[in-house]
Amino acid sequence: MPFASWRSLAAAAALALSLPAAHAGLFDDEEARKAILDLRARIQANDETASKAIAELVATNTQLVQQVATLQRSLLELNNQLEVLRGEVAKLRGDGEQLLRDVATLQQGQKDANQNFDDRLRKLEPQKVALDGREFVASSDERQLYDASIAAIRNGDFDSAAKGLGDLLERWPTTGYGASARFWLGNAQYGKRDYKGAVGTFRDLVKANPDHPKAPEALLALANSQAEMKDTRSARRTLDELLKSYPDSEAATAGKERLASLK
Repeated sequence: MPFASWRSLAAAAALALSLPAAHAGLFDDEEARKAILDLRARIQANDETASKAIAELVATNTQLVQQVATLQRSLLELNNQLEVLRGEVAKLRGDGEQLLRDVATLQQGQKDANQNFDDRLRKLEPQKVALDGREFVASSDERQLYDASIAAIRNGDFDSAAKGLGDLLERWPTTGYGASARFWLGNAQYGKRDYKGAVGTFRDLVKANPDHPKAPEALLALANSQAEMKDTRSARRTLDELLKSYPDSEAATAGKERLASLK
């Protein structure tokens, strides 16, 4: 066999032997390429999923941020409203306390007014009076007129006293002050030198109220009035009446001395 042919046969044999190895290498590259492509596809899919998830998270976060901002504004508004309400409550509490004070003041004022009214009403109503050992019921006007007349006598204003007591006896003929009013009226008349008037007044007292505590003093004052009128005889008779009717009275003791001085 020629050498060239042998070389060709050897090359062919070498080629034949190398074909399975080349085929195996080509197969491994294809599998790797497919694996790389598959991995790349999965990575891309994962990237898209991650991007989508990130986008959703960003959107969710944005919504949450907006919601938080809205809640913050709402809380701020609520806090402002609460402050306003606290102010209004404080004002209402203050107004309520002031109202309670005003009501208490009004109630006290009404109570005082009622008390004053009751006091004035009691003063106007007839009341029991104790005078010269006697008790009787007298109106407010009677009491005021009598008290004013007695005060006038103490002040030496006999004219005002005589007028007041005269008015009292004229307006209330049956007044419980009758005997006492006549006694002091007689003294007022004596003080203003109306001896004749005093004589009539003292005589009326003794005649109408012989058992009155002032009756003995009225007889003594009557005798003094008669003596001032230079009617000594009448004065002595009056003193005799005093000694006879009221022998144990202080007026009778003074009457004895007065009788001795009359000539």
